[in-house]
Amino acid sequence: MVDSSKFTTPTDRNQAGYAGYGNVITDADRAAWREIHAARAQEAFQRGEQALAQNDLPAAQFWLERAGRMARASPNITWALALVDMRMGRFEEAGLKMGALREKYRLREAAFLEIECLVQANEWDAALKRLREALATFNIMADMHGLPQRVVQYFGKAGWCCASNNGSIHIEAAGRVKIYLDGQDIGSGRSGCFWLPEGWARARNISVKKNGCHLLGSPVQVDALTRIEALVTADRSGLFGWAWYPSDPDYIPRLRLNNGSVFEATEIAQSIASDVPLARPRSFRIPKAELRSAQGDLAEVTDDHGRIVTGAPIRLDIGDLLAGEVDDLAEDLRPKRIANEVTPAVHEPETGGCSIVIPVYRDRDVTLQCIASVLKTVPSDTRIIVVDDATPESDLATALDGLAVSRRIELVRFEKNQGFPVAVNAGLRVAGDGDVILLNSDVIVPQGWVERVLRRLRVAGVGTVTPFSNDASIFSYPSVKEHNPVPSRQEAALLDRLCSKLFGGANTEIDIPTANGFCMAISAACLRQTGFLREDVFAQGYGEENDFCLRASALGFKHRIAPDVYVLHKGSVSFGAGKRWLMARNLDILNALHPGYDAYVADFIEHDPLRVFRQSLDKALLAKSPHKSGGVLLVVHAGGGGVERVVRERAARYEQNGEPAYVLRPLEKGCQITRPAAETDEQKFNPQNLIYDLPESEDAFISALSELNIRLIEWHQLIGHAPLIRRLHKVLRIPYDVFVHDHVWFCPRVSLLDGHGRYCGEPDVAGCETCVERWGDVLNEGLSVKQRVERSKEELWGRGGGSRLRKILRGVFGAIFLVMNSLSRPWKTKHCYVHVPSKELTYNEDEYYGYASLEVLGSGRALKSCSIWHAIYACITYPLK
Repeated sequence: MVDSSKFTTPTDRNQAGYAGYGNVITDADRAAWREIHAARAQEAFQRGEQALAQNDLPAAQFWLERAGRMARASPNITWALALVDMRMGRFEEAGLKMGALREKYRLREAAFLEIECLVQANEWDAALKRLREALATFNIMADMHGLPQRVVQYFGKAGWCCASNNGSIHIEAAGRVKIYLDGQDIGSGRSGCFWLPEGWARARNISVKKNGCHLLGSPVQVDALTRIEALVTADRSGLFGWAWYPSDPDYIPRLRLNNGSVFEATEIAQSIASDVPLARPRSFRIPKAELRSAQGDLAEVTDDHGRIVTGAPIRLDIGDLLAGEVDDLAEDLRPKRIANEVTPAVHEPETGGCSIVIPVYRDRDVTLQCIASVLKTVPSDTRIIVVDDATPESDLATALDGLAVSRRIELVRFEKNQGFPVAVNAGLRVAGDGDVILLNSDVIVPQGWVERVLRRLRVAGVGTVTPFSNDASIFSYPSVKEHNPVPSRQEAALLDRLCSKLFGGANTEIDIPTANGFCMAISAACLRQTGFLREDVFAQGYGEENDFCLRASALGFKHRIAPDVYVLHKGSVSFGAGKRWLMARNLDILNALHPGYDAYVADFIEHDPLRVFRQSLDKALLAKSPHKSGGVLLVVHAGGGGVERVVRERAARYEQNGEPAYVLRPLEKGCQITRPAAETDEQKFNPQNLIYDLPESEDAFISALSELNIRLIEWHQLIGHAPLIRRLHKVLRIPYDVFVHDHVWFCPRVSLLDGHGRYCGEPDVAGCETCVERWGDVLNEGLSVKQRVERSKEELWGRGGGSRLRKILRGVFGAIFLVMNSLSRPWKTKHCYVHVPSKELTYNEDEYYGYASLEVLGSGRALKSCSIWHAIYACITYPLK
């Protein structure tokens, strides 16, 4: 456990420093900070939980809200606060929180407590609607049977029902009822437990009717009730993993091997992290001795209802691979380190048409939209092969049948769900020899995309080509690091037109470490020599295309981008339940098969050779964003907090006046320009790729600012910025305003606090140097205290021959600070007390010359207030040059 008290104020010179230019923040640093932050949030959460257990509701609310501020959007904290609201009788607030948890996490307990809140608030109609949905989806908790009974009695309904994964349906009704499975009569009964026939889980719904009318909860949605979240992986001793049914979490899953062995997942898995409150994943382990009797080299693990568990089928020797025991592994599973240089592949590129392979599973509307966009845009000699991976949606299967009958697609169908790699390989076999494009069923393709992709693919030595998209890892635009919102079809079409216009003739001989399977073109030669995807290793998918590309690279094939194509990708339609855990497992396998893979990709991301394309798109979209006048550049640090809030408020004010406001933040190698107002205004564009390494990209950076027509710079916080930013106004020949937020102008520790968090008393320069020597310089700029003060005098007042036209001390924010008082020393804090009003006072400057103008926002304590007005006095009594 990291000692969080050590980081209250940085005291270790080796660990001090702000994120920004020249200051390397390692993964270890980030992990330590996250651990500290999480520990503080966890401490507050635990105190809130203890107070709740003791029924001290005000204290519980205080600590839980504090934890919520430190761990924003934590569902566990939301759950606990909702319980506090319920106990305090605030049922409307509690219901909103429970509803949010139900909607986002499909949380059974939240669904029924939301209904309880609605009943308590006399919102009976809403309670009835939610109860009907909840009973059709979840197995209600035994101690809440009274809730549906109250609703039934209030509305005079015939009764209610819900089902369990054990194959029973619980019925509460007066008199006899009829039970139906997918509309087929399977019997009748009275209140109590009715056992369903074998194979019931293959049905779509269970109906319970009295006199031809559904009971509340009928029809039960079998797919929702039996949804399982699970993962199976391996180690040297065998297989292990976890499983649970979120709609029926008290039910103990039973797992079957393909040799007939049955295992129960009984113990709650303590080591499985989950975002879902009250999650109850249950662990299981299958010894290697049991696996030896499994049929073949693959272990197939299924749940109670015969559905394959996420992560299976799994090779029996994967555990040895992950454990590093490679001597006895089969040749195809032996690790192969990524080579820096290989002999380029030589082949004759194909001509003519190609095949498009689209695996599909669920989501009828999205899938049919994808296929329609393909049919509308491909050349006539293109084969469209759709692989139906045993979709549970009958209307989707029917629609695919219709497309196949009309010969618009070639259809391959599985009787049992096999997973993405198996489905892709089935399509590749049908395609035969020739170039192939793999396409997810959740994409929308633009006009002319096939021709543009094939032009990039049909180059000697090229194995795969991938276009730009909103959700495509290193091929993503606008951001490769953050989640991008899904664009509308119109927005995607605009981006595709821009890509085609800007990059149609671009040279793309940039080696990419791996393609992305959402839209992955593969040359015939590459496919012939590399082979198919490894369906025996990656189960349902994630990582299989990366493995394919690394095997192809070892054979000399190159992977390239098609920057002149942009494809809309809705993302994660088919595979969602165990995605995070399956991705982690498969990434471990990928690194075991190809040692150095993570570092290989990280190096590519670090150098980011595709940034130039994204920057060009940003600039093109900014040029389309209308504005009335020149822009303002607000310089801020990377630390967030109050400075960030003020900068956003000022940016919004400029934007309201028709002036675009851009924010400049420091990065480890340079800086980044963004436009915050665009986050909430769809008419404006927020660039995410105006990132410049300094000093290497100084010319491009200055050019970008000139193109943005920056007319004014506001200095809010220069901590972490490159030296260029302090003279940027001179390079651009524009004025700048200074905003004083803290003590950074003279205190290398920023806060006037020593390592114990105590006020330093503002000693003389020698005393300051002693403090810094003992407790550390958190700015790491290499300046002595005296040098810092002299630089600040020059930048704030212009002493020493400063030549700027306008000098403004325009705002004072943050904690206690005595900036100008400490710089000049003719006044002492104790001699003056001035109150700073909470409302904003603005004194407009006189043109671009004369005396400094001032803008004071916020309020402060006595010590802070004195320093503010000393600063005012210093500014308005010192004439500008």
